Amino acid sequence: MELAVYNQQGQDTGRKIQLNDEVFGIEPNEHAVYLDVKQFLANQRQGTHKSKERSEVSGSTRKLHKQKGGGGSRIGDINSPVLVGGGRVFGPRPRDYRFKLNKKLKALARRSALSAKAQEGQIIVVDSINFDAPKTKDFVNFTKNLKVEGKKLLLVLSDKNNNVYLSSRNVPNVHLMNASDINTYALLNNNAIIMTEGSVELINNSK
Repeated sequence: MELAVYNQQGQDTGRKIQLNDEVFGIEPNEHAVYLDVKQFLANQRQGTHKSKERSEVSGSTRKLHKQKGGGGSRIGDINSPVLVGGGRVFGPRPRDYRFKLNKKLKALARRSALSAKAQEGQIIVVDSINFDAPKTKDFVNFTKNLKVEGKKLLLVLSDKNNNVYLSSRNVPNVHLMNASDINTYALLNNNAIIMTEGSVELINNSK
């Protein structure tokens, strides 16, 4: 598959870049994508939820009234789960939601996401992105030139560019990533993907 290369002003340079069919042209594996996204979201969970059980509630352990003869139900101390403010039975406990996937499966999921985006025509390639100084206005004009203004946008660079990062960080729904850091969730969670030529070359060589 070939894609046209645009410049920063949104003009077609007349050049095309070849996408590696082993990366951008495979049949997407939906189950691999599902597992990778599930792992990514699970890894974001803090797992710090906690409720107090009977033994952890602060209160007297004195029996509230005698066992029998009171005309009511039998009851223990004030920490009993049946009372307001008492302990909670089988409440949530801190846990780690993370789980592992093998590298080959994650790579397959990433290639599947790239292939799906390429087939849907949601990938735009630019020759380079450079700003003389950090200016949000310049970045907004850049998105207008490429007709992606207002879309959930993933910008993929070949290496770190501080001016681009500072110019884009205040624009809603814009995410900036290096080519070496892209993941399945980030690719699927955006409606448009802008890649520099350098980042495409790095991704073409990834497995």
